[in-house]
Amino acid sequence: MPIDYRVDHERRLVLAEGRGAVTAEDIFAYQREAWSRADVNGYDELVDMTGAEKIVEPSSDGMRRLAAMSAQSDPPSGGTRFAIVAPQDFAYGLGRMYEAYRALNKRSTKQVAVFRSREEALRWLTTTSALDAKPGDPSKSA
Repeated sequence: MPIDYRVDHERRLVLAEGRGAVTAEDIFAYQREAWSRADVNGYDELVDMTGAEKIVEPSSDGMRRLAAMSAQSDPPSGGTRFAIVAPQDFAYGLGRMYEAYRALNKRSTKQVAVFRSREEALRWLTTTSALDAKPGDPSKSA
C-alpha cells in the first residue's frame, strides 16, 4: 500500500507516510483501516506526504468526501490533532483544501493543520497548548 502507518501507543499518535503514486482510494483505504481500530480512539495523527511522488486524480469532491468520512471517526469530546506534512506545493494545496472541509464539517472535532516539514508538524503536535499555537507562528511553538 502506498500509505504505510504505525501506531505509537506511548505518544498516542498514528504516524502515516505516503510514498510513490498515491491515489484517492489509497487515502480512503488508510482512513478506513487505521481509524476503524478501537485502540487508536482519541489519538493524534501525522500523515507525511514527503515521499509521495505523485497524487493521482485528486478532486475537491474527493477531499470533501474524505473530510466527511474522517470526521465520523473523530472522538466526540475533541482535543485531538491531525498534522499533514506536504512539502510539495500541490500536496500542500490539497492538504489545505482538506483542512478547510474539516473545519466546515459539523461532526469534525479534530484540529487539522498543514505543514511543509515533519519537524514543524511534530513540534505542533507536541505543543502543550496546540489550540493556542497556530501553524507558522514561531512565537507559539514549544
